Amino acid sequence: MTPAAASGPVADFDEETSAELVNASWADATDERSRELLSGLVSHLHAFVKETEPTHEEWERALRFLTDVGQKCDDTRQEFILLSDVLGVSMLVDAINNRKPQGATESTVLGPFHLVDSPARTLGADIALDHVGEPCVVAGTVRSIDGTPVPGALVDVWQANGDGFYDVQQPGVQPELNLRGLFTTDDEGRYWFRSVVPRHYPIPQDGPVAALLRATGRHPYRPAHIHFIGGARGHQPVTTHLFLDGSPYLDSDAVFGVKRSLVTPVREVRDAGRAAAFGVEAPFRLIEFDLVLTPDTSAS
Repeated sequence: MTPAAASGPVADFDEETSAELVNASWADATDERSRELLSGLVSHLHAFVKETEPTHEEWERALRFLTDVGQKCDDTRQEFILLSDVLGVSMLVDAINNRKPQGATESTVLGPFHLVDSPARTLGADIALDHVGEPCVVAGTVRSIDGTPVPGALVDVWQANGDGFYDVQQPGVQPELNLRGLFTTDDEGRYWFRSVVPRHYPIPQDGPVAALLRATGRHPYRPAHIHFIGGARGHQPVTTHLFLDGSPYLDSDAVFGVKRSLVTPVREVRDAGRAAAFGVEAPFRLIEFDLVLTPDTSAS
């Protein structure tokens, strides 16, 4: 059925009426939230255009940039996530959606490389299949906010190697599922695995987002880190990183992801007993990182 034509006088589309007329077009949207989001987007976008008054050439350049971003996306690359990251939008959305009580592990961005399911691995497994980097052990405990250890929690990890590359960036060079693992905590809420110390690295340099950073004088680097998703029944999951203390770019992460509570050292441990417990030889490099989860009150 063709919608009835609007009756009465119709305002001309001009600088004063533009947002109002476009937002009126969402009046029959059946989803109220979609209408709210679209109306807000149009209002802010039109206000931006009126404030900055871009030329036709500037607007066409912006559209070409967005087209280039879309064309750079594939099964192992998400350039739009990267764009959201370097604009700080990913971290802002994350902050709004992860307001947690003091003491809970702070969240940070997912990043563009969580593109495959991490393989389930046994506690103590070595996730560094190519062994590119300095060997280390990563260990910690998953606890509830009241300090109670959480057995059976899932700890999903992924990271770059010692050269600063993820497996999906180097197909045919790194083994598939290199430096990825899904672990289940033991009866005391503990997890541990062997890996390599990751290196700081630049965001991918062959795309439009990196070109944007170069054009604006921003560096493309992220400090060294390991990604985590921690979750357990009855608790809210947390997506976060551990950042290595002393890494370059902790104060100028290209995607604004660093939080001081997430910075942890790499220590040298000479205790032979601890080494034996982790299945390595002393001395060894150890990174310790606990995950503190918030109870999910909505599930009760």
